[in-house]
Amino acid sequence: MSANSKTAFSKETYLNWYESMLLMRRFEEKCGELYIGQKIRGFCHLYIGQEALVAGSESAIKKEDRVITAYRDHAHPIGRGLHPKFVLAELMAKITGCSKGKGGSMHIFSKEYNFFGGHGIVGGQIPLGAGIAFADQYNGNKNVTLCYMGDGAVRQGALHETFNMAMLWKLPVIFIIENNNYAMGTSVERTSNVHELYQLGDAYSMPSFQVDGMNCESVHNAILSAAERARLGDGPTLLEMKTYRYRGHSMSDPAKYRTKEELEEYKLKDPIEQVITTLKANAWIDDAGIEKMEEKIAAIVEESVKFAEESAFPDESELYHDIYAEPNYPFIKD
Repeated sequence: MSANSKTAFSKETYLNWYESMLLMRRFEEKCGELYIGQKIRGFCHLYIGQEALVAGSESAIKKEDRVITAYRDHAHPIGRGLHPKFVLAELMAKITGCSKGKGGSMHIFSKEYNFFGGHGIVGGQIPLGAGIAFADQYNGNKNVTLCYMGDGAVRQGALHETFNMAMLWKLPVIFIIENNNYAMGTSVERTSNVHELYQLGDAYSMPSFQVDGMNCESVHNAILSAAERARLGDGPTLLEMKTYRYRGHSMSDPAKYRTKEELEEYKLKDPIEQVITTLKANAWIDDAGIEKMEEKIAAIVEESVKFAEESAFPDESELYHDIYAEPNYPFIKD
């Protein structure tokens, strides 16, 4: 790409994508270190390599819109604007975590940023995403729900029931398949007769498209188009985002089911490097600017580590809190 190359997006957009993805990447790398150091327990699924899905989506939607995903969920709330210190505190089971230390890695939530989880049940978030969209439709607002799922989750029967209802009722929901090829460790080709997963929407006459999930521009444009359709009342869209995770399914996965050559091939399409290339081609950033951004992000990550390590574990009394919602029935009098 030559200098002063024409782009469809502004300098500010590319810088925001760069900063957001770099924060996700460095945060997840630190989580990997802390997990090995036994500061994080239980399961831990890293998002390294897939950052363009979140960054490109967030630039195309509004703060009022809703996001729900599976258990590879650290990056989504950070992309929404939640400070990573609250995510890391949750991973370390501290009371200052966004789920009060009770959810851990797979159950991150943020009411403030309209992030509805973080769900450990494979595919469990799919009907929930449609339900959130139904609530917005019922309340008559123009909010849109982004419902993320992995390529393995599309094997769940709940997906088909949800697709049917979402199309029948024209719900304002965007179903996003984060297709990183391997589910837990088995390729799409070995688990499905349908290899192009976006085609699953055809049975319900749902507009369905395949998107380059390693490219912020492609993700942004696809989400923006689907969101506009949803806000007009025309119903859901299915987007298969072709992406790739550089690490194993979880921290316990050595990823021996794929070759080193395959991994390196995908790294040539790294989403962060793509954005840096565009920034440099347009003289919007130089090496000094990149170093400054790295320092800024490193400081945020270190602040997050300090906050999480210095936070307390929940008191035993917390066992009895948040079990039931507080009743709020104004039409019932004592």
